[in-house]
Amino acid sequence: MSRPLSGPVRITQRGIQITLGLIWLLDGLLQFQSYMYTHDFITQTLAPTRSGQGSIIADPMRTFQNFYGRDQTLWNTLSAEIQCAIGIGLIVSRRTVKSALVLSFGWALVIWWFGEGFGGLTSNTVPSPLMGAPGAAILYAIIGLLVWPTDREAKRSAAAGGPLGDRGGLIAWSGLWGLSALLWVVNDNRAKSATHDMISGMASASPHWLATWQSSAANSSQNQGVSIAVVLAIVSLLVAVGVWSPPLRWAALLVGIVVSLAYWVFGQSLGGPFWVGNATDLNSGPLFVLLAVALVPAGRFLSTTPREPIPDAEATSPRGDLSPAGV
Repeated sequence: MSRPLSGPVRITQRGIQITLGLIWLLDGLLQFQSYMYTHDFITQTLAPTRSGQGSIIADPMRTFQNFYGRDQTLWNTLSAEIQCAIGIGLIVSRRTVKSALVLSFGWALVIWWFGEGFGGLTSNTVPSPLMGAPGAAILYAIIGLLVWPTDREAKRSAAAGGPLGDRGGLIAWSGLWGLSALLWVVNDNRAKSATHDMISGMASASPHWLATWQSSAANSSQNQGVSIAVVLAIVSLLVAVGVWSPPLRWAALLVGIVVSLAYWVFGQSLGGPFWVGNATDLNSGPLFVLLAVALVPAGRFLSTTPREPIPDAEATSPRGDLSPAGV
């Protein structure tokens, strides 16, 4: 008689790979939108990422974008197909995962530089975590590296089976949230109207039901930019540090998930993929959540069946002591 499954859903390295593949596939499908084949994609989506960049970064971006625009139908279709191929490769078989990940690393770097301007980190206009900094592309690469297939056993978390191990995943998490804390205390992001302006700007392009929430949040944040930035900087720092304490790790990851989802709703408009018509991805919110899930402690969610009862030592040992051989 088979034993019924009654434990929590198991989080595995393969599950993270498939989820990452689904996101890549969705990004590829979004790239097929009609807007991506217009000149507006170059001038309104790609070109603004050069703003405030030094010439060593901006000049190659301009060259790439001009080249892309000369035969936009060809290059945009190829871009969409590459992303779909990455997604399908991660989803369909374990045998295609490594090839898909290698392709994803190269493509993520191309997107992060030529499409996102390194998430604005190299610009003189400091990006905000609320809006998705440091950019979705680098998160694709980080998560992909954490779940690269190896022979290591994932005992501590799903990421523990990757080449960087559980510790490498925690370093990546702390680095990203430490960066978020730093970005929040920069002048641009702690101005009195900074949070209000960012949220209200996104609300203008959101559907009514989402814009209502965003407008309410924007009104509540009016002239509260300094306080909000300081609080979120402290929270980000606690999330970055908290994962290193085993008793606090789950709580830190959970707070990180909640904050990332709040950013995604209010600052990133859920990525705006289905109503704006010009979104190239879901933005960084879901990727921060996926990274957190990959780092969830094994004791929390990696069990699919109840623990076996520990045999009573006196019942199994002929002399009633605790030694394995009863001696």
